[in-house]
Order: sequence, then C-alpha cells, then structure tokens
Amino acid sequence: MGKRRNLFYGIVCYLFLQGCIQTKHEVDVAPVEIKPIHITIDVNVKVDKALDDFFGDLDKIENKTGTDTVNTK
Repeated sequence: MGKRRNLFYGIVCYLFLQGCIQTKHEVDVAPVEIKPIHITIDVNVKVDKALDDFFGDLDKIENKTGTDTVNTK
C-alpha cells in the first residue's frame, strides 16, 4: 500500500509541475522616446536676501576702514 501511495503522489506532483513548466510569457517592448524636460525652480529668495544683508554689512565695514576684511587664503 505504501508503494501505491508514493506512486500516486509522484504522478500528481509530476502532472502539477508539467502544468507549470509549459507556461510561457512573451512581452513586447516598444521603443521609448525620451524628451528633454526643462524645469526652473526659484526657492532661495529668503536666503539671497539674508546673504545680501550680511555681505552688505561687510561692505559697509570695509568702506569705513578702507581695508579688506575678508581673508582670501
């Protein structure tokens, strides 16, 4: 009885796996056209104003002393 049961389970597994193996999928890929995208975003308005104020203060100090206050090295 053990051999018959093993044979039955073997045949069932074989048929199940045969159904999975014969499946094929084909996918056609059409050529993709990529166009350039131009995006302009201006988000640094507050930072620019703050930097202008900061460097404006340095320019005023430089004009009063007559020397360069920023070390370039």
